[in-house]
This record gives sequence, C-alpha cells and structure tokens, in this order.
Amino acid sequence: MQTNPQLEDEKIVDYWSKAGTPVGKARLNFRVKSKRFAWAMVLGFSLGLKRVIDIVASACALIALSPVYALTAFLIKLEDRGPIFFKQERVGYRGTRFYMWKFRSMCVNADQIKDQLLAQNEHGSDTVTFKMKHDPRITRVGRFIRKYSVDELPQFWNVFVGEMSIVGPRPCVPREVVMYTVEDRARLLAKPGLTCFWQVAGRADIDFAGQVRLDVEYIRSESVWLDIKLLFKTVPAVLLGKGAY
Repeated sequence: MQTNPQLEDEKIVDYWSKAGTPVGKARLNFRVKSKRFAWAMVLGFSLGLKRVIDIVASACALIALSPVYALTAFLIKLEDRGPIFFKQERVGYRGTRFYMWKFRSMCVNADQIKDQLLAQNEHGSDTVTFKMKHDPRITRVGRFIRKYSVDELPQFWNVFVGEMSIVGPRPCVPREVVMYTVEDRARLLAKPGLTCFWQVAGRADIDFAGQVRLDVEYIRSESVWLDIKLLFKTVPAVLLGKGAY
C-alpha cells in the first residue's frame, strides 16, 4: 500500500501545530508518559522473569551438581593441600564490586609467578588479560576443570545471591574498567553472567577488545529468547572445551 508523501507531511505539520496549544501539549505529554510507562513495564517484567529463572536454575544447579562439587574439592585437596576455592574481586552491574568464586585451578603462589610470565602473554603485553595455553601455574586437576569449565561452577552461588546472572557479559576485573572507552562502559549496564557471546564463540582465543565488543553487542540485543539460544550454544562449547585453557 502506497502512501501520499504530501498527505503525510500535512499530517506531521498539523500534529506539531496542535502540540503548541494547551490541549495539544497535554495530549503530547500524555502520549510520551504512557509510552515510557509501557516500556518500563515491559522492561521490568523481562528483568523480573530473568531473575526468577536465575534463582530457580542456580538453586537446582547447586543441588544437582553437589556430587561434582564434592569430588572436585577432594581432588584439589589431594593434589596440593591448598585452598579449594579462589575468589577474585570483579566489577558488576553499574560498577558494583563483588567477589566472584571459582574452584582453584592454579598453584597457591600463582600471582607471584605471573610477573615472570608476562612476556609470554598470548594476548600481548599491552592488554589487561593474561592467557597462556601452557601456563605452568595450572595444576593437573586445574587443567581438567578449566577445560570443561568445572572451575566456574561455584559461580552458581553468585547467581543465586543476585550478584550475577546465568547469561550476561563476563564480570571484569577492576583494572579492565580503567581501559574502557565510553562505548565499552555499556558492558556495565547488565548484570554479569556465567556465559555470553564470546564464551560460546572462542573463550580465551578471543582478545580483550573482542570480548568487550561481543559483550556490548549482547547488551544491545538482550532478551529472554537470546539467553535461551546462548544457553543451548554453551553446552557444546563446554563439552568440546574450545578456547579453554
């Protein structure tokens, strides 16, 4: 169906001329506020639904995977008697700081050894992310649990208490935020998650700039259906261990 451009222009002129009258202003104000209210309701429902899914899914995971937690804890202790868990400060939704939990996959003095390995960073010396395919700090148990993302399972607790979500941009470390551009800071406008675009697209094989770009892309197109799609893609990515080291 074709429209008459002249008629459309006349409608626009008529609309804005009426908006200059008291009645027109009131009608325009009502339309704007009603649209804002409708959008807020849709957004609130979507976020509320996502939170309910997070609580139910994380609670079920914590219970169902308890044998895996117990076995992993036993193997970590058996290998070197060090701590079972590793916690690291991360930056979450709107800059909120929290501690993200993992099963420890490295030797106890990993941070001290890291300084000696900076020149071998496969992401380059000018980036905040550090990745080595054959990192000597990773224990034998650690290499296995990292390959299949078992080390990330304690983060279901972060999801349960509301610090993270099942799907969302991966939580960044504080030193990363300093390097963000204005556009990159959009990464902080969503609750961080266990899985996201770059987790299913290559994980550690993707450099820092690529990770940020994919996280921002997720936030711009975030929806419940997209989350479901990413969850289905996460399963084969974890089982194949692609980009995990």
